[in-house]
Amino acid sequence: MSDVTRWEPVLTHWNPFKELENMEKRLSGYLGRPGARTESGKEAMTVAEWSPRVDITEDDKEYVIKADLPDVKKEDIKLTVLDNVMSISGERKYEKEEQGKKYHRVERLYGSFMRSFTVPDDADASKVSAEYKDGVLNAHLPKSEKANQKSIEVKVS
Repeated sequence: MSDVTRWEPVLTHWNPFKELENMEKRLSGYLGRPGARTESGKEAMTVAEWSPRVDITEDDKEYVIKADLPDVKKEDIKLTVLDNVMSISGERKYEKEEQGKKYHRVERLYGSFMRSFTVPDDADASKVSAEYKDGVLNAHLPKSEKANQKSIEVKVS
């Protein structure tokens, strides 16, 4: 007897829509817009004309969301927390063409925007605060007291 390995075909399921979703994500990145949903499915983008870039950081006391909103007036920004979702929305208004001024290139995005984020379980959404300075919105989402409780090791004798 010889040691012959049998070859058996492996079938894989091809999903053309998955490839379209991947292409949409790549194109959205090139256009400066986040994809419609993340891998975890937790973040979905509401249809808007543009979407600000954000950084989300965490330390022992809070989560901080920094959103770049250059040339957006403070009164045109709205921050809401509803049903464990924090949303930043508003509008960057288009500059009207002035007489005698020619525009050679307009690359910045204008119009309404919206970003929404699921509030983490250990955050206290009732204590959210924010400040806006130099075109950057800093939203502070403190952690709840329950999250700050430390475990105490008990020795068993």
